[in-house]
Amino acid sequence: MNLAEFISTQSPILLDGAMGTQLDAAGLEMGGQNCIHHPDAVLAVHNRYAELGCDLLITNTLTMNRISIESHKLDINVRDVNHAGAKLAKAAAKPGQYALGDISSTGQLLEPYGDYSEESFIETFKEQAEFLQAGGVDGFIIETIMDLREAICAVKGCRSVSDLPVLVTLSFQTVENEGRTLMGNTARDTALALADVGATAVGTNCGGLDPYETAKIIEMMREVVDLPLIAQPNAGKPRLVGTETVFDMSPEEFARGISACIDAGASLIGGCCGTSPAHMDAVAKMLGKG
Repeated sequence: MNLAEFISTQSPILLDGAMGTQLDAAGLEMGGQNCIHHPDAVLAVHNRYAELGCDLLITNTLTMNRISIESHKLDINVRDVNHAGAKLAKAAAKPGQYALGDISSTGQLLEPYGDYSEESFIETFKEQAEFLQAGGVDGFIIETIMDLREAICAVKGCRSVSDLPVLVTLSFQTVENEGRTLMGNTARDTALALADVGATAVGTNCGGLDPYETAKIIEMMREVVDLPLIAQPNAGKPRLVGTETVFDMSPEEFARGISACIDAGASLIGGCCGTSPAHMDAVAKMLGKG
């Protein structure tokens, strides 16, 4: 069964949890560069999520697009890091599990607020999608984006080179005023626009919401689209303790929040910042996978 068939016939589907905080716990700097410099550490995280029954493993390539790499002056090759990230996730995937190529923001703004055209963004995402597909991913996930226009560029980039499934989640800061991203996009407008450009599934991840508020975003999207919906909340609301951002929702409470997301209509569920194998294990057990 390919990933498109799996998504269309299975529910709920369990994605994995956070990668960055797991690498941080291992004493490494967060980021996709670890696919090149510390591949064993990345593979170990993938393996933990695979072993507890996650259906979809997400590559450690979140911001490994050319614009982000060059603006941060990272000494890594765009092709090599995405190819390596795909290979690591595929290596961890057990029979019946799939690897999603992770694509996220460039970290820059589109015209007229920034210096980049939509065409330049599309080309950047197209390039990353090509490299991820060459590495063997089963589909793509475009996530942690706050600007609907950038997300649309990412979908167009993927669709220009591949017919693999494209999952898309934006980050919302509030459930008030119809649910809003930092750039002011509403939950309903986001779902409709992404469906229109060919997203396989849409939803939300990260942002400033807890899992129960994430469920409210899912409810809004469910009202306007029939696509599979994705919920990947953080382990609670982010809190600043000194100079450190902390997410401290327990695995058990997180699983209850995920249950609320499923009740709201989410068929693909996972975890973002602050989640760990323990959080995803609690969800897996709640779903009867553990």
